[in-house]
Amino acid sequence: MNASMNRRDLLLGGAALTASAALPSSLFAAGLKKSPIRLGIASYTFRQFKPDQVIGFMKQLNCTYLNLKDVHLPMTPLSDVPALAKHYRDAGLELTDAGAIYFKVDTDEDVRPKFEYLKAAGIKSFVGSPTHEILPRVEKFVKEYDIRMAMHNHGPEDHEWPSPYDIEKVIRPMDHRIGWCIDVGHTMRTKTDPVAAIKMAGDRLYDVHMKDLADPTSKESQVAVGEGKMPVKEIFQALIGIKYKYFVDLEYEIHGDDPMPGVLKSFASMRKTLAEMGYSA
Repeated sequence: MNASMNRRDLLLGGAALTASAALPSSLFAAGLKKSPIRLGIASYTFRQFKPDQVIGFMKQLNCTYLNLKDVHLPMTPLSDVPALAKHYRDAGLELTDAGAIYFKVDTDEDVRPKFEYLKAAGIKSFVGSPTHEILPRVEKFVKEYDIRMAMHNHGPEDHEWPSPYDIEKVIRPMDHRIGWCIDVGHTMRTKTDPVAAIKMAGDRLYDVHMKDLADPTSKESQVAVGEGKMPVKEIFQALIGIKYKYFVDLEYEIHGDDPMPGVLKSFASMRKTLAEMGYSA
């Protein structure tokens, strides 16, 4: 073995073999339908890495759909935003969403710059988490800029929006461009069925954050998708049932300094599940 091969090289190599083995053969794939489920990445997964490293990871995953966190597309200076967004697009990536973006100050002066940032990046949808108090002000800007906001639930610790049903109570009468980003892991931890929540959200479901838990009640029990209790197949079936047309973004929050082994396993598992359902991803 080459002495320069380090532990990360070994892990990445093993995970890549796992990913390739889990994918259908070309002969099998030829008989599959194109998947209506589009798999992407929440760039928070790669929060300890720089933009060019993120681009490299996306190519390794053969994934083009990227939900950008501001650590990878900073909000300031605003003049730099278009060029960096173009850098990702020139690498073949589609910037599907930004966020999560938080709103904690109920003034136009605080809210508007976030929409100017999205406009400068050319991103028409974002994952958002305003407080109850600020949400009506954010709605005003959603209308003005014609940009969708997918409200993110953050589980039992979140006093604002623990589950998708807490969001539902508030947003139903609001502008249709305000909908859901259902985080299935946080949803499960509130003892809420993520499949039922997806069906409830319907055509106002604008993003899904995918993760898996070994213990449905424990945030600390996150594992690679397919290794825990998450009903992944049933989630995909529910999304197909509501004719979901947006993205399922893996948000792998563990092993921040070395996420790719778990990310590769997660993508392999999701692609295998889709293949078993008759779809090529």
